[in-house]
Amino acid sequence: MSKEEKTNVMRVLDQKKVHYEFHSYEPDATMTGVQIASLLGEEQERVFKTLVTKGKSGQHYVFVVPVGGELELKKAAQAAGEKSVAMIPQKELLPLTGYVHGGCSPIGMKKSFPTFIHESARSFDRVFVSAGKVGFQVELSPQDLAAVSAATFADIV
Repeated sequence: MSKEEKTNVMRVLDQKKVHYEFHSYEPDATMTGVQIASLLGEEQERVFKTLVTKGKSGQHYVFVVPVGGELELKKAAQAAGEKSVAMIPQKELLPLTGYVHGGCSPIGMKKSFPTFIHESARSFDRVFVSAGKVGFQVELSPQDLAAVSAATFADIV
């Protein structure tokens, strides 16, 4: 992969000297996270998706959950210290984060938001998250992911 093909996520990881492995797949607009895990030849519990919500207070939050799991909004609100949280409309994702649907990463967003990673990530040596572009993934340790995204591990699924 040439230097020009690096995503913002990879540049952030390089800058912070975080070891990661890059993976790519041929994207399809209808592809689910579970299908992506299968394409990567990985168990779906190790591949994570990034979800952006808005709390009752107006504050935005980022949640990183296994692709086969579903964010439990009550648990997410509790982790964030909010009365409630709701998913943001898809059209707000790009202007808010700098990422498109299917390519959203907890690393390198336009602005830093409180971030929570499902606690199951800690049971793996390496996990996968979007590299900031549809069809691109990075594999890194959950501890490095938490450190670089200033995230907390929480029971949110």
